[in-house]
Amino acid sequence: MLLCTGTARADIGLNVYGASYHFDRDKARELGLTNEFNPGLGIRWRQGRSPAVDLFADAGFYEDSAKHTAKLAGGGALWHATQRVRLGGGLVLLKSETYNGGAAFIAPAPLAAYEWRRVTVNAVYFAKWRDVNRTNQLGFWLTVWFGD
Repeated sequence: MLLCTGTARADIGLNVYGASYHFDRDKARELGLTNEFNPGLGIRWRQGRSPAVDLFADAGFYEDSAKHTAKLAGGGALWHATQRVRLGGGLVLLKSETYNGGAAFIAPAPLAAYEWRRVTVNAVYFAKWRDVNRTNQLGFWLTVWFGD
């Protein structure tokens, strides 16, 4: 119902996935996680919940660190730390042959972003956790906003 009112405004953007960085380089190499160019595409929906917080939902796919196709869907919230800096997190459902023995899983996703008018630079941190994700890494991508 809120989406139908004049005060509700949502933005749609194209996620262009692109890069990752593994902190434990030797362990990543041992596991075959050497691909740090991670092209892919997705979509982001964003709605301002207040002047200081945006809600978002993402869905997409990208080439992961072992060159398998990873599929994702998730959502969360980003706090406006400054006029351009966003900090927050969410939950992501991820499916790839590389992680968790190929079974889908849900992971927490701490996020940081820097916004320009039409483009947002995003970074996510995925922590090492048991055999689900065997290295700590960062992921980077752009969101290109449609409209206005």
